[in-house]
Amino acid sequence: MVDYHRHIHLKKGANMAANHVHLDEEHGCVSIKRSRPKLLFFLTFCSVLSCFLILLPSLFSSSPSSTFSLLYSYEGDDDEALSSSKASLCSSVQDGTICCDRTSVRSDICIMKGDIRTNSSSFSVHLYNISGNNITEEHELQREKIKPYTRKWEPSTMATIDELTLISKTSNASTFENRHKCDVNHKVPAVFFSTGGFTGNVYHEFNDGLIPLYITSQKFNKKVVFVILEYHDWWIMKYGDVISRLSDYEPIDFNGDHRMHCFSEAIIGLRIHDELAINSTLMKNNETIKDFHDVLDKAYLPRIQGLVQEEPIVPVDPEKPKLVIISRNGSRAILNQNLLAKMAGKIGFEVEILWPDKTTELAKIYRSLNSSDVMVGVHGAAMTHFLFMRPGSVFIQVVPLGTRWAAETYYGGPAKKLGLRYIGYEILPQESSLYDEYERNDVVLTDPDSVNDRGWEFTKKIYLDKQKVKLNLKRFRKHLVQSHLYIMAKRNQARSQARAGVTSGLSSSPVKLGPESEPDRAQA
Repeated sequence: MVDYHRHIHLKKGANMAANHVHLDEEHGCVSIKRSRPKLLFFLTFCSVLSCFLILLPSLFSSSPSSTFSLLYSYEGDDDEALSSSKASLCSSVQDGTICCDRTSVRSDICIMKGDIRTNSSSFSVHLYNISGNNITEEHELQREKIKPYTRKWEPSTMATIDELTLISKTSNASTFENRHKCDVNHKVPAVFFSTGGFTGNVYHEFNDGLIPLYITSQKFNKKVVFVILEYHDWWIMKYGDVISRLSDYEPIDFNGDHRMHCFSEAIIGLRIHDELAINSTLMKNNETIKDFHDVLDKAYLPRIQGLVQEEPIVPVDPEKPKLVIISRNGSRAILNQNLLAKMAGKIGFEVEILWPDKTTELAKIYRSLNSSDVMVGVHGAAMTHFLFMRPGSVFIQVVPLGTRWAAETYYGGPAKKLGLRYIGYEILPQESSLYDEYERNDVVLTDPDSVNDRGWEFTKKIYLDKQKVKLNLKRFRKHLVQSHLYIMAKRNQARSQARAGVTSGLSSSPVKLGPESEPDRAQA
């Protein structure tokens, strides 16, 4: 389930001064109530007076910007807005200490360095400072609690996540090893995270898990051990190929492995930047979502090569661009999908209809989409698979009624960051199955935003669970034609460049190329 209700949208032109705005944080809905003029005047006066009292100290301080820094330091809800202020937090952690970064609204991160030892039976991780003094009892220096999952701003979800207790202690050197003997010593750092929450939904598996895991662990260059809370065998089977590209070591089931694992460094929690995206300014080597795509390429290549040998070869026309339709059953299905496929074939596409479900091997989905030129699908979690497409490909997302903002935020915008040519096809009311269920002037058809403002339950019940689409093929056709022209133009350009390079290479003299010519030769 993609979280539609995290962001609050107020219609343009809304008179915010004349209304009370009530925010339901759990459901993300906004209710606006009219206020009386007298009460409005009183509230306005109080607001002006409060602002004056807040700003008064700054008028006499040597640093007038400090107040504004305090007021606006956490404006915005993603790490991109705070990249400059967060870059150095916990970047330097001394041995024997715990540093926790709790400034992000998305996730908490704690870093431990020194003598670190796990205790799964008490759901704790201990950091020991050995003392030469003749002390008989261990003394606690610091205690932190953390739920290592990337939906911190969602209380109902975080309530289901296991909590870790991080404890820093002093201990006597003479008795320490007898009390806390390591069963497994690790020479590389650890990253602790949870595969609970919305794990089981492909969007959340990538957005809340795999991409943050890449962001957090990439700097270790695979020399890192993953310690997983709420470990699932099926998750390891599903994403084992990807995990093996991020770590050279077998992951640890924290809940199920009661041995004491010892590390010299540990990161508890995952950093997350934005929806299915990576902020390069926060990465050590300026990695982007395209670098994560390269990891997927390498992860699935061996299995895809095996599939090529196992499965019979289906004859295709290499001159035709390939179009893949991501098909859905039930809600948000394309009712005239067969006619859509037939039309795409007449335009000049080689068409494949893909029916992914929870049991479909990801390598097979990756193989289909990574070899495609165009992907077509209706808004939903399966659109996460745009991550499998090659940059420069076309992604056409059919946007049902009531899903415009979510479609752009969760898939359209991220797809453009990957380098895809994105087309959001917003259906008309006549293309929705809801058109036959509601009166023509009903707000469900005429003003979906007002319905969404009522709360998540209305959005889910009406627009996600009940709606199907029947595309206006004449209207949709122009997007397929444009996509076909775009792909063919790219192919012709690539062929022209290749021919120019070959011609240049054949006509060149055996004289050594100068420094200005060398890059052209390398590119060819």
